[in-house]
Amino acid sequence: MLTIKNLNKTYSDGTQALTNISLDLPKGMVGLLGPNGAGKSTLMRTLACIQAIENGKVQFGDIDLSNNPHQLRQILGYLPQQFGVYPHMSCEALLKHIAVLKGLSASEIATQVPKLLEDTNLTSVAKRKVSHFSGGMRQRFGIAQALLGDPKLVILDEPTAGLDPQERERLHEVLVTLSKDKLVLLSTHIVEDIENLCHYVALMKGGKVLDANATQALTLPLEGTVWNVPLDVKLPNEAVVLNKQYRFGHPSLRVFSRQSPNTSATPAVATLQDRYFLALSEEGDSC
Repeated sequence: MLTIKNLNKTYSDGTQALTNISLDLPKGMVGLLGPNGAGKSTLMRTLACIQAIENGKVQFGDIDLSNNPHQLRQILGYLPQQFGVYPHMSCEALLKHIAVLKGLSASEIATQVPKLLEDTNLTSVAKRKVSHFSGGMRQRFGIAQALLGDPKLVILDEPTAGLDPQERERLHEVLVTLSKDKLVLLSTHIVEDIENLCHYVALMKGGKVLDANATQALTLPLEGTVWNVPLDVKLPNEAVVLNKQYRFGHPSLRVFSRQSPNTSATPAVATLQDRYFLALSEEGDSC
């Protein structure tokens, strides 16, 4: 269990990046969902001990992050949105180098590096320089290094960026297997990934938590209230337009309403994306 209590972060330019963040995150795959500027990356950098806690409390098991950040780093795997690499080192050599820095033994390195290369589909390019990798290949390398050392807390910031559908599916399988005995914190703009992978989700906007609950608990209250509506129909005042969607190039509206908003409306299965857009609309954002 990762417990966050009244966590705040203000940058030197006065930007309030986090405001009284309080969360109890269970073991398994947990998603952070929110627009750009929601505070997701700031929260992840704080949890990854990249930046100090300004005020508030973070506890992972019996580790107090304020007092023992080094202890948490020893059981942490982290993939930031952007990362650099040594220009002249191969993928395999760089993984082994990072493994040494993490304190892995020779036998652990010999076992884990080939396994992670296979899991991330990098075995065939293990001898190539990471600096010459494509964006998707470099992202897969970043995931592999985050998983070195069998970390108990894994923080992944936009891990599927640059991956094609087949690579995403392969990564999903790795993450689901991985999350059975540890906490994997996943941030992504792909709502479908979070809905499919995460059993618990926190919705964020403007450095605040709008809602946090089991994924099904967030979507279940919307059953029977989401509708697909043609663009050119008149809607009642109480109806909330969640977003415009396209199907085979044809646009329509996805609408939240307790009752059918129009005779042309057809009922739709509520999704996490609907809950996400409804939360944003409740905060005053137009979709």
